[in-house]
Amino acid sequence: MLERITKSITSASIFLAGYFLLNIALRIALPHTLDLDEAEQSFYSQYLLAGYGPQPPFYNWIQYAIVSVTGISMWVLSVPKNIILFGCYLFYGLAAREVLKSRSLAAVAMLSLITLPQVGLMAQRELTHTVALLFATSLFLFGFFRTLRQPTIGSYLLIGIATGIGLISKYNFAILPFAALIAVLPEREWRSRLIDWRLLPAAVLAILIVLPHALWLPDNLLSASAPTLERMTAEHLAPAGLPRIGQGLLSLVIAVLGFVALPIVLIAAAFRRDFFRALSSSSPMIRVIERMMAISLLAFVGVVLFAGASDIHERWLDPCLLVLLIYLFLKLETADIDLSAGLARFRPVVPVFMVVILSILLFRIVGIQYIGTYTRTNVPFSGYVAELTATRKPVLIVAGTKFVAGNMRLEFPDVPVVIPFFPGPGVPEYAAAKGPVLVIWRGETADDPTISPGFANDLVKSGIHLPELKTLTLPYLFGDGKRSFSIGYSWVEGGAK
Repeated sequence: MLERITKSITSASIFLAGYFLLNIALRIALPHTLDLDEAEQSFYSQYLLAGYGPQPPFYNWIQYAIVSVTGISMWVLSVPKNIILFGCYLFYGLAAREVLKSRSLAAVAMLSLITLPQVGLMAQRELTHTVALLFATSLFLFGFFRTLRQPTIGSYLLIGIATGIGLISKYNFAILPFAALIAVLPEREWRSRLIDWRLLPAAVLAILIVLPHALWLPDNLLSASAPTLERMTAEHLAPAGLPRIGQGLLSLVIAVLGFVALPIVLIAAAFRRDFFRALSSSSPMIRVIERMMAISLLAFVGVVLFAGASDIHERWLDPCLLVLLIYLFLKLETADIDLSAGLARFRPVVPVFMVVILSILLFRIVGIQYIGTYTRTNVPFSGYVAELTATRKPVLIVAGTKFVAGNMRLEFPDVPVVIPFFPGPGVPEYAAAKGPVLVIWRGETADDPTISPGFANDLVKSGIHLPELKTLTLPYLFGDGKRSFSIGYSWVEGGAK
């Protein structure tokens, strides 16, 4: 059965489609409380903007376009994400088919993406912008390898489209086309691809895709870069100078190992001696991929040395190291050894990972009382809504955070949900509101719903004065009944005084 699935990209894609349908069904079956990234998409889907803050806007634009047609729902948040992830696997398989002679090996390379923790588990669990980045990276690799093997105007335009999408998905994608460009230079047979006239329309296409956000970025550079730089520098953890550089380099090494260790161990265990024999194999394509990965990682070394980064996350390496699995299978194929036994041992890994990932996604929510660490999805937002709106319905909701705002937006799809000073000054909707307005927030901790001074000041500046601060506490969903989550709220009458 598994051998038939991996005979071609088509059969493997059908198998993957079934897996992603299961992911959608599982997410719909679980509580509809949104995690942080989901809540952000739910809230932002009310607006079409050139930029939304620290993350580029591609995923937000996709979500806005769909919500504009269908309205907000759990389906609308889950289905597009899984389609984009499916596209990542599909284009990765097509990229593998460009460099691997064996169609079966290309299909296995595509399916093996699930063994990368950042792709198989983390992307399904909570990420959104990174999902778009993974898709753009796979699309770029397909266009890039196709251009090296058989250049056409279509392959160049594909590179342009992928570059444009990647740059407005995550800023670190910029490393990939730069690394690919440098990696090709030493190869005489492919150097001419860099001075081909078809590269110009590809560049123009990429610029056109990026242009709306690029025009927004100069005036909003601080809001776009500050949160990421804060996470990267981790100023509260590392002193300046050599200790910070040391911590940054160590963090980069740990991130690389965390990214590559599991698939390498699995492939080495499946192919055994053949894997280690294949490590010495080489070809022009292998050398290009090696240079791409090396240049990308050197770029991160530069970020540590010159930007003071001391905390590198694994997911930031997605555009640098996603090509790893194609590289490893290309090494195995180039070694010209019989891979049938290794493939037979490796194929069962994929369905096992699928079952494990689905089990983790389920148990981290429904088995939370045995784990002890409650997730955001266990917060009982539907219960809050039932209690708060038993006697009246809001005409406007003012929320303290994107997590609260996104969840309230899902619960009240026909009611505007706003955050003070986003995207513009104050809360202009409050002045026009005719009826009860619900102001709602969460505190710093689960059991402390104290309103933050920043949110309180923003409300006053927006002309909203809270007559009475109230608290609502409910037990976590699927919990043991002993631990609860509290929110703060207040009802006010709309219209600026």
